[in-house]
Amino acid sequence: MRHLLEIDDLSAGELDEVLARAEQPNLDPVLSARGVALVFEKPSTRTRNSMEMAVVQLGGHPVYIHGSEVGFDRRESVEDVTHTLAGYHAVIAARVFEHARVERMAAVDRVPIVNLLSDAAHPMQALADLLTLRQAFGDLTGRAMAYVGDANNVARSLALACGAAGMAVRVACPPQYGFSDLDTDRLAAAGVDVMITDRPHEAAEGCDAVYTDVWTSMGQEDEAEQRQRAFEGFIVDDSVMAVAAADAVFLHCLPAHRGEEVAASVIDGPRSRVWPQAQNRMHAARGLLSWLLDVR
Repeated sequence: MRHLLEIDDLSAGELDEVLARAEQPNLDPVLSARGVALVFEKPSTRTRNSMEMAVVQLGGHPVYIHGSEVGFDRRESVEDVTHTLAGYHAVIAARVFEHARVERMAAVDRVPIVNLLSDAAHPMQALADLLTLRQAFGDLTGRAMAYVGDANNVARSLALACGAAGMAVRVACPPQYGFSDLDTDRLAAAGVDVMITDRPHEAAEGCDAVYTDVWTSMGQEDEAEQRQRAFEGFIVDDSVMAVAAADAVFLHCLPAHRGEEVAASVIDGPRSRVWPQAQNRMHAARGLLSWLLDVR
């Protein structure tokens, strides 16, 4: 049984196969007359719509389940919920607060488990990011990605994905918002070429892509004022894009706050690939589900 809890659950070759399938509009309907459970402890516009449509495109029936309906470890244990849903569905995908929950679901090992986001990882976003970069540049070997902002779950999955694709990664963040020691060790073990700096322009210089995310993620609202102060000067604006490669693109996982982490002139400008990137969430999900159901 194969699961996707973090992007490095896929080898470089498997990652390439998933992305190749994502680029195919007409895949075998491997979900015909089958269901996929979509459990959401945290809401999301892009994740729900992309997953539901990917399931439909593979011939299946998506079932959206709010976190309150299952009540992980309140009404029922994570394991009991997983066993129950596995009796109805070919795949269970979950967007959760704590990464340990998807790990416990995968340990049941009844059907493939897909992490739609946790506090530690966002592999589905990373798949869409690589797909967007492939559309822009083709072969990614030797390319460089600059990430500006909080070294969070998105940044961690992005770095692992870029490393697997042969890209170098540069991260610009305030010192207190960098990768943890555990994350640093995992990236090193995966062979990812990472440079850390506290200067956005240094990270972006000559890079092929510049990426950012919101400074305050869902569940961190109490830290918003503190984070606003810490990230002052970390906006991706025209001056940051000016030092990147001439054909560099801008990426953002959304939602975006114009005037905070990104200037309107950048996200709405000609180098932005934000809307194809958002649409690629659906294509990436379709490619992953097709692959998971073929290899199980």
